Amino acid sequence: MPLILAIETATKLCSVALARDGVVLAQRDLESEKHIHAEKVNVFIAEVMEEAGLPLTSLNAVAVGIGPGSYTGLRIGLSAAKGLCYGLDIPIIGLSTLGTLLSAARAAHAGAGAWWPMIDARRMEVFTQPHDAYGHSMAPATPLVIDAHWVDSAGECIVFGDGADKATEFWSVSSAITHLPGIRPHARAMVQEATHRAAQNQFDDLAYLVPDYGKPANVTQPKKRV
Repeated sequence: MPLILAIETATKLCSVALARDGVVLAQRDLESEKHIHAEKVNVFIAEVMEEAGLPLTSLNAVAVGIGPGSYTGLRIGLSAAKGLCYGLDIPIIGLSTLGTLLSAARAAHAGAGAWWPMIDARRMEVFTQPHDAYGHSMAPATPLVIDAHWVDSAGECIVFGDGADKATEFWSVSSAITHLPGIRPHARAMVQEATHRAAQNQFDDLAYLVPDYGKPANVTQPKKRV
């Protein structure tokens, strides 16, 4: 009966859940426009362990969202997860944030058509990956600019996530697209996949697990002072 800590910080949501054998024992979630992950993630970890009445040394593995998503959020979440795994000598499980978002949506809604989890990538761009009616991926994850052409060509589909929530004006003009508002990649939605991975001993390399940022960082050089 593995005890797994799940951490998801790829979006504006900071989310932590503790689960034993697939059953959530405690969870903490906070979504904010501010950069709260560095402030909250370790607090949430301590709180879920305290609520469950268990010490960190009882953990069997840590699952962490690896993106795509926010550069800062992903680094903070993965650093926290790796620190625990190194300190406790336990394995790590890296999970796609788009996959977690899909799990959250399918738990809340039953519908036909393709499933498109969408994570905000600023302006009208999103990180997304299409899945069939059974939840199987149909293409790699990629950045996508939402525009009228994409809406017209998308066909019957379900869109959700903070990336979809910012594009309601597009969904409102399409009868083929179902928008599920308010769906987020909560850590509790990681539990089923993390428990399955742990049961199969499908762990990641602790040293080499890195975030999937979705696209290269936009690094600019500071202006020279005159």
